[in-house]
Amino acid sequence: MTPLTRRRLETFCRNRRGFWSLWIFLAVLALSLAAELIANDRPILVRYDGAFYVPMIKDYPEVTFGGDFKTATDYRDPTVAELIDAKGWALWPPVRYSFGTINYLEPRPHPAPPGGGNWLGTDDQGRDVLARLIYGLRLSLLFGLALTLVSSVLGVAAGAVQGYFGGRVDLVGQRFLEIWGGLPHLLILIIVASVISPGFWTLLAVMLLFSWTNLVGVVRAEFLRARNFDYVRAARALGMNDARIMVRHVLPNAAVATLTFMPFILNGSIVSLTALDFLGLGLPPGSPSLGELLSQGKSNLHAPWLGITGFLLVAVILSLLVFIGEAVRDAFDPRKTT
Repeated sequence: MTPLTRRRLETFCRNRRGFWSLWIFLAVLALSLAAELIANDRPILVRYDGAFYVPMIKDYPEVTFGGDFKTATDYRDPTVAELIDAKGWALWPPVRYSFGTINYLEPRPHPAPPGGGNWLGTDDQGRDVLARLIYGLRLSLLFGLALTLVSSVLGVAAGAVQGYFGGRVDLVGQRFLEIWGGLPHLLILIIVASVISPGFWTLLAVMLLFSWTNLVGVVRAEFLRARNFDYVRAARALGMNDARIMVRHVLPNAAVATLTFMPFILNGSIVSLTALDFLGLGLPPGSPSLGELLSQGKSNLHAPWLGITGFLLVAVILSLLVFIGEAVRDAFDPRKTT
């Protein structure tokens, strides 16, 4: 580890708000990735009549556990639960609902308030709010991370080409970015999302059309500044090709701006997906979605737990990312690392 990298890490750690926000965000991400182990309508492990079964991975017919049907087992059925308890046991996750499980045994009308087996209540279709929050958070984070990484790669590549070669390449690129940036992005996303079939990869591709421009400006400025440095001229005089010079000698300078902006790009990606889901133009119906939960809160003002839980989760995640971005910005600020 170089002394500069060590000083940057020390500066990042001195920002206690950003440091703890990073750990909290990583913990939330890890928990969301293990959603099936936290909220599921199937047991994690079943021991029956001396044999072990893993319902989370494989479907077992009801006759396996002494039932009458050869269809897939409904482990939340009280009769099936009694059959398993008679000759073994079942290890359940803390929340016995998946994102699409409907609680038919709830005596109160849906959406039902928190209580009983539904810690955060149910939505207007009888689905557990906590389970949908966990699965929706995982979907939003993975979508945001994928969009941030791909758009950052494309934006860095476009900015590098513009800044390094300059001249007509830079002129044409800048005019294109001015036209492209002047388009009403959200309106176009709404139009496209209403025409094509919604889906995770479809939305990712559509939103990538506009999100890749976020880093072009800062990367272009770094390459314009560094392309006339002595070490770049020396490498060019020694016969090193342009691609190698860009990647090996100039790109590390642009990486500073890229890393500084990435938490804020991730923030914007999550907000965009939430907004489209809120408008009903995002993920397919039935998908666990934070925006869909907020939309239910708007439509069911008599059930405030829907809007409050969705708002608090989105606000906390976005705040954590902002704090992390501020800490990364301070870590790469030369005035604070000297």
